[in-house]
Amino acid sequence: RPLGPADPGRRAFLQRALSLGVVGLSGLLGGVAYVQAQRLASVRRITIPIDGLPEALVGLKIAQISDLHVGPTIRDPEMSRVVAAVNELAPDLIAVTGDLVDGTVDRLQRFVAPLAGLRARHGTFFVTGNHEYFSGALPWCEHCRDALGWTVLSNEHAVVEHEGAKILVAGVTDLTAARFVDEHASDPAKAIAGAPPTDLRLLLAHQPKSALAADGLGFHLQLSGHTHGGQYFPFTLLLKAALRFYTGLQRVGAMWVYINAGTTYWGPPFRLGADQEITLIELARA
Repeated sequence: RPLGPADPGRRAFLQRALSLGVVGLSGLLGGVAYVQAQRLASVRRITIPIDGLPEALVGLKIAQISDLHVGPTIRDPEMSRVVAAVNELAPDLIAVTGDLVDGTVDRLQRFVAPLAGLRARHGTFFVTGNHEYFSGALPWCEHCRDALGWTVLSNEHAVVEHEGAKILVAGVTDLTAARFVDEHASDPAKAIAGAPPTDLRLLLAHQPKSALAADGLGFHLQLSGHTHGGQYFPFTLLLKAALRFYTGLQRVGAMWVYINAGTTYWGPPFRLGADQEITLIELARA
């Protein structure tokens, strides 16, 4: 039979119920995301096979942290927890792949101070991310070198010896660096200029897209960050669909690229669908 007119009261009730449901779900997801952001990053362990890796480098352990974003809501207590977690892994080498800070040295030096306690057999290596250039990249490079004791690689390289084998650790500045500091234009070829023959070539680059310029230069592995894995649903899905480089292990030519999803967070303290991580990479022979 013909339907009668809709009951206005019932319609209003359903609209209110739907609105309350959306608000409630949003609040629940926001609460979960906030709690997740406060947690210490979990350790993600990954084995990467390298062609022709000498026996001396089989089992080499590289700890990677990235996108720490020390600033208004991320301070020295959080950094102390990260340092303790990394040191417990007993890495041979530590890579810090940019976006360390959101603020100037004067404002944040006491908050990054615990990071001087990072310990690895061959030391800690650092490259700039785009956020360093919003915060005074040159003073931060100096501070990381002099106060934290890190090796800062600005289109440069260092060579370390491990059990008789030689490892080249190169680092490039962020892809946006030339907008802020003329002499910091990102340049993987410059980073290895004059390098001696080595058994392993490692590149540190904040943005994964640096791999496109580094491909063909003989690197075995690039370590990057920057993407945060999208950080918060639904951006996690959008970025995964839109970006060639998202998170995790990928291949570019003959080179592996590993993208850390971020060790803390950026902006509002929320993480949902993209856990923060400390990466422990162990090398194997392919």
